[in-house]
Amino acid sequence: MSTPFYVSPQQAMADRAEYARKGIARGRSLVVLQYADGIVFVGENPSRALHKFSEIYDRIGFAAAGKYNEYENLRIGGVRYADLRGYTYDRDDVTARGLANVYAQTLGTIFSSAAEKPYEVELVVAEVGETPEGDQIYRLPHDGSIVDEHGSVAVGGNAEQISSYLDQRHRDGMTLAEALKLAVQALSRDTNGSEREIPAERLEVAVLDRTRPQKRKFKRIVRRRLARLLEGDDTAGAGEAEGSEEDQGSEEE
Repeated sequence: MSTPFYVSPQQAMADRAEYARKGIARGRSLVVLQYADGIVFVGENPSRALHKFSEIYDRIGFAAAGKYNEYENLRIGGVRYADLRGYTYDRDDVTARGLANVYAQTLGTIFSSAAEKPYEVELVVAEVGETPEGDQIYRLPHDGSIVDEHGSVAVGGNAEQISSYLDQRHRDGMTLAEALKLAVQALSRDTNGSEREIPAERLEVAVLDRTRPQKRKFKRIVRRRLARLLEGDDTAGAGEAEGSEEDQGSEEE
């Protein structure tokens, strides 16, 4: 009778973590930054239908890097949790911290289970407050841990290099155009330090704008408004007159 192959628990967990990290690194990076009037999400995404950023609830946004089918399942679960909690209790009881805890439990359970592979995803859950001091940004790696971020965060691809670039240049009180320009500059840097151009049509951009009069603060920025912001025109901010935000995020000019 052959002896069963033995792998120590430490080695097994290290292998699972390495597997998840490699899967996440194969995806394109995205960044989430605070600016004066809210939080902006920026990522390179050539698809017009498969979004990296989505609205979860009134003041809460969701960003993800990695395998689309896995983070889409998590997004849907988050929407259901938020809707149920808001309906059962109160809309103010739905918070980014509560949602991050739910995601952490799910990712942690999957990561530690030997019956299935770990999710190849890294999430960001953000909530815009009444003031910049009330903004919340949580990063959730593949293992279900929670990291409370401030100012800026990058996930996916070469996130470590991008985070270092943002940490050196991001500042409080930036306008939306300034934050967007910084995000694109960070995303356009290759691993060897050289820069490449990312066309506007390959960018996915969304904001949680605290100045919107509606309860729902999430808004996508596309087409002419995005082009104007990339040119440095702050009058093209997301607080302009606009229609309601649907689940796929159509943008009214």
